[in-house]
Amino acid sequence: MLFLYLQQQQQQSKMECEWKPDEQGLQQILQLLKESQSPDTSTQRSVQQRLEQLNQFPDFNNYLIFVLTKLKSEDEPTRSLSGLILKNNVKAHYQNFPNGVSDFIKSECLQNIGDSSPLIRATVGILITTIASKGELQNWPELLPKLCLLLDSEDYNTCEGSFGALQKICEDSAEILDSDMLDRPLNVMIPKFLQFFKHNSPKIRSHAIACVNQFIISRTQALMLHIDAFIENLFALATDEEPEVRKNVCRALVMLLEVRLDRLLPHMHNIIEYMLLRTQDQDENVALEACEFWLTLAEQPVCKEVLCGHLSQLTPVLVNGMKYSEIDIILLKGDIEEDEAIPDNEQDIRPRFHRSRTVAQQHEGDGIEEDEDDDDELDDDDTISDWNLRKCSAAALDVLANVFRDDLLLHILPLLKELLFHPEWVVKESGILVLGAIAEGCMQGMIPYLPELIPHLVLCLSDKKALVRSITCWTLSRYAHWVVSQPPDVYLKPLMTELLKRILDSNKRVQEAACSAFATLEEEACTELVPYLAFILDTLVFAFSKYQHKNLLILYDAIGTLADSVGHHLNKPEYIQMLMPPLIQKWNQLKDEDKDLFPLLECLSSVATALQSGFLPYCEPVYQRCVNLVQKTLAQAMLYQSQPDQYEAPDKDFMIVALDLLSGLAEGLGGTIEQLVARSNILTLMYQCMQDKMPEVRQSSFALLGDLTKACFQHVKPCIADFMPILGTNLNPELISVCNNATWAIGEIAVQMGPEMQPYIAMVLHQLVEIINRPNTPKTLLENTAITIGRLGYVCPQEVAPMLQQFIRPWCSSLRNIRDNEEKDSAFRGICTMISVNPGGVVQDFIFFCDAVASWVNPKEDLRDMFYKILHGFKNQVGEDNWRRFSDQFPLPLKERLATFYGV
Repeated sequence: MLFLYLQQQQQQSKMECEWKPDEQGLQQILQLLKESQSPDTSTQRSVQQRLEQLNQFPDFNNYLIFVLTKLKSEDEPTRSLSGLILKNNVKAHYQNFPNGVSDFIKSECLQNIGDSSPLIRATVGILITTIASKGELQNWPELLPKLCLLLDSEDYNTCEGSFGALQKICEDSAEILDSDMLDRPLNVMIPKFLQFFKHNSPKIRSHAIACVNQFIISRTQALMLHIDAFIENLFALATDEEPEVRKNVCRALVMLLEVRLDRLLPHMHNIIEYMLLRTQDQDENVALEACEFWLTLAEQPVCKEVLCGHLSQLTPVLVNGMKYSEIDIILLKGDIEEDEAIPDNEQDIRPRFHRSRTVAQQHEGDGIEEDEDDDDELDDDDTISDWNLRKCSAAALDVLANVFRDDLLLHILPLLKELLFHPEWVVKESGILVLGAIAEGCMQGMIPYLPELIPHLVLCLSDKKALVRSITCWTLSRYAHWVVSQPPDVYLKPLMTELLKRILDSNKRVQEAACSAFATLEEEACTELVPYLAFILDTLVFAFSKYQHKNLLILYDAIGTLADSVGHHLNKPEYIQMLMPPLIQKWNQLKDEDKDLFPLLECLSSVATALQSGFLPYCEPVYQRCVNLVQKTLAQAMLYQSQPDQYEAPDKDFMIVALDLLSGLAEGLGGTIEQLVARSNILTLMYQCMQDKMPEVRQSSFALLGDLTKACFQHVKPCIADFMPILGTNLNPELISVCNNATWAIGEIAVQMGPEMQPYIAMVLHQLVEIINRPNTPKTLLENTAITIGRLGYVCPQEVAPMLQQFIRPWCSSLRNIRDNEEKDSAFRGICTMISVNPGGVVQDFIFFCDAVASWVNPKEDLRDMFYKILHGFKNQVGEDNWRRFSDQFPLPLKERLATFYGV
């Protein structure tokens, strides 16, 4: 029925200049708007369909703007809704609106920006901004001048409405406003906004600052010209009675700290005093904006100098901000102590991202060095991961502890004594958070107090309040490094015993915190945990039957980390019998498209690598499923590529995680994986993955190539001619992890190929030499590059040795810090072979070679002979006197070491 009216209307509207709605059509649209406010979903769906149909009639949008701006008899929510539906139409179909319709909408908007209702004004403002952001700032030249003119209106509503619209435009279109496309309107707008900082209405003052604030970070020229006036006006508003104004002043000062520190420095003392007050503002939003100031200041080189005099005032303010507010406690259900039986709300489970496999070298310390930061940031209450004053204060204390180190303790320790033993749980809890926040920066100064504090914290793990137990888990994990360095019976054992109890806590938040803390403890303790394995596995396996969905995902992580930490010690029949059945049960329950497979596959990958032969009984179904996941994902990607409108793009994480688990199997099972590879098309699939557009897919496929090369080269060898050119094109250090894994795989292939590597040297050598000489290259990539160059030189010395002089110095520097192992062994054999082919290549940098040789603790006998021959050959070549002069440059430890081991 409605369509008919609209069609008649179209005929008529061509004849008349002023558009008028048809009464019946209008009633039907109002009816539709009323229905769309119904809570019933089927009504909602039918409304949605009718709206879609109505969009075919351009006049429909005239009706919508008419209801919003002209139909004052209607209730405000309905009028506003009409405007919001119009906004969505503008977003989706604006380019199809006839000129008459878009002009009608624009003029109606400008005439009604000052509507007496705040809701309608705001809706008109949103509509204006949406039209402006559809590229219409260029095609609506009168918009900005008109809005700026309306700011001077005597009528408050008009002024406020125009400012609201301008603020939204400044937020959405800041870049285009500061470009030549529009003849630089900001040169007029910014001085105009500054005039309104002193307006008598707080709402207008707030809009004015918010508008200017959009242009600070981009250092917009028009603002930089007026920067002093802007700062002066901000100071004038510092104690405004309106919280929104104070919040915007704080936000402006935080941003100015980043981009115009020079202008703030003369006033720094007063600004710090002001921010101290604002961080304690009654309004939490103001306090949060102000608290950001300390985070930003900590990143500035002047921080120590300008803040040291204020630490005694700032420290208690931050510490005080770390208490849970009453609202936090309600949101966190802090009064519910036992919730383990309540299923999780699926919306609360954050998506997990898989970190693809990167091959790294072992160092003289222990464990593998990661370039990534640790994952123990101050994220102690995940579910409301909204940034709040507590988190911001804790983060600020953390960064300031890293700036001031132990100087901060003078101010913190007196407060801590009072907090940690406080009768009120909220206060005590904040004290435990403080202790965790300063752990990284103040570790040295805290050591004398830890023998007393750690046992106290271990007691707090059984506090009756769940929120105290959960924060204690986190804080203890921040001191795990120290705990592990002490006699195990004194601290590690009691801590572990209590943490394992907390993994089985009746509160889900505590379970989660305990599991994460335990994973950190595992990383630090490594094989120290071996004596307690039965006890640990008992607990983790029991948790399987107890945990709801979200914590299960964290449990997989704790099990995977345990396997990484204790390695082959896990390979005992009784441990395998405990651990594998629940993992395989979950594995069988999960469908191929379930994202919970990610953490489970990651976990199994660690377990397979640790168990080695112990994983054999489980190996075939796991291998098969991984190959299927890769094949499915590739097939889906092909379909999507050929017909993107009919098929969805696949989630490639499934393929990446599967490739990584296959790597884990190859690494753990070694040669026994040979039959599985023989019976599958994994090499064909890998060939496709190695050419995938997504870097993470290539990264994981190169790791698998290296692991299969080591495990069963007979199946890889026939494909080498296809694989090598791809590896060569992936030696691009811009993509660090891809380049790293490709480099490592080339080295493994070289070892297996021997002299047959010769035709491929030219494809890769120049890139590798370039990478090893590149400044700021991450350590892991340098080490793998050096090892691969050494291995290529070992199998094809005639091809590589002529370039010796171009890489010998960085080569020696990058390998002196890694532990004795097979890879280091083959690389050094390569360098010795190359030196014998081209001794001149090493002469200028011989001191670096001597230093690298001395880094070996226990080289194999024949390698030691190679070193001996080269050192003595060089000494004999230059003569006794020259050698003495040369070796006098050596640092003493190097001199002694060479004398002891090699008699030079």
